Amino acid sequence: MELDLQGRTAIVCGASAGMGLAITESLSAEGANVAMFARRRDVLTREAERLGALAVRGDLTNHAHLKGLVDRTIEAFGGIDILVNNGGGPPRGPARALDAEALVGAVELLLVSAVHLTGLCLPHLERSGHGRVITITSSSVREPIDGLALSNAVRPGVIGWAKTLAREVGPAGITVNSIAPGRIDTERLAEVYPDGPSESDLAPIPLRRLGTPAEIGDVVCFLASDRAAYVTGAVIPVDGGLTRGLL
Repeated sequence: MELDLQGRTAIVCGASAGMGLAITESLSAEGANVAMFARRRDVLTREAERLGALAVRGDLTNHAHLKGLVDRTIEAFGGIDILVNNGGGPPRGPARALDAEALVGAVELLLVSAVHLTGLCLPHLERSGHGRVITITSSSVREPIDGLALSNAVRPGVIGWAKTLAREVGPAGITVNSIAPGRIDTERLAEVYPDGPSESDLAPIPLRRLGTPAEIGDVVCFLASDRAAYVTGAVIPVDGGLTRGLL
């Protein structure tokens, strides 16, 4: 399938490692210009040079950094066609141990950053004629995960915002979709399985394996393409069948 992303411009957040890096690799392989946004200067610069992408260092929770990201992307490429909202997950922990400070931090990281950056990009996405907003969330939006109370509490709100936005910007030809990854083989997941997952760890996943970051990148590329022009407001699980919800 030809996705025809040659020459389109994407912003990818959390792009220096894990799913964000894999998304950048997939979009670059399809010929897209990519502005990579992340906090770690050394690894970000190295990966951007390898892929021929634009490196923009910054923090998702810093509004000035987000504006600088948009400004530098426009300066380098002249427009924005695709925005991939992606960032690290909030700290693990049970619901009974939550405090207000941790909750506010999770809202800033997961929800406020996506709302603010998307708002900055929307005028450019509308001018694009192929505007795409793709938000990476978690399977926790479909089925809460034990020990991830902050993710369970905040990420569904991101989906509520994204679905509402999809209805508002649809008439401008902009699509807004979300991806709900399951257990993807990243550094963050390695913290859970330091010696690798056991057979019992994989048993709840019908495909009996972890997903790869590249498999998230492939779905992003499809959603970013004109082949997905009639897909909007969707939450797409990429979880090997892990979650059991009907929708």
